[in-house]
Amino acid sequence: MARQTTNATLGLRELVFDGELAPGERLPEIELSERLGVSRTPLRIALGTLAHEGLLDRLPGGGFVVRSFSRGEVVDAIELRGVLEGTAARFAAERLTSSRALASLEQTTAELDDVVGELGDETMLRYVELNERFHAGVVALPFAGPSAFLASQAVLPGSREILVVAQHHHRCLVDAIRDGHGTRAEEIAREHARLARLNLDLVLSNHEALARMRGAPLLAGPAGR
Repeated sequence: MARQTTNATLGLRELVFDGELAPGERLPEIELSERLGVSRTPLRIALGTLAHEGLLDRLPGGGFVVRSFSRGEVVDAIELRGVLEGTAARFAAERLTSSRALASLEQTTAELDDVVGELGDETMLRYVELNERFHAGVVALPFAGPSAFLASQAVLPGSREILVVAQHHHRCLVDAIRDGHGTRAEEIAREHARLARLNLDLVLSNHEALARMRGAPLLAGPAGR
């Protein structure tokens, strides 16, 4: 049962993000059970999980539909991520007791420095991986994750400049935590999260970049508020 539930959750999430299940579309349980190769019970658990994640809406009479996201909702999620990461950074700065606790973060930052210096299609994938590692442990929200828009940036004009700024934030955040500057760490983390708002608007204005963004079919449209 546990394995089937995991497979159902992962498979259903992929269908939603890939646009196989359109926003507003009611999800047919029998058809999805057959498509994913799982029984109805693990599928229903998976549906509840995705609803909890905010990817599906429950219908009053029962059942689920795929949710869509307006630009305003994404911006709100990004702001919330900034609050969460900012608070986490302040706590880390105020409670750091050993420099060894920062060793992993410093190593990741150093690896990001190397990648930012040679950005390309292949190294962008490495940047995404390292960026996710840097932000590990932060609550994930739909479209608000630290790498939500990065795959699209490879085709955006000025994308390297944005990532250079982001990497500067990474280094400054590590320094602020190491030095015990809680307020500064919080401010840097919030400002860093707001870079995602800039990325969002750049992606929404570029068809090629939007096509590369995972989960793009769930967005209500560039003008959606």
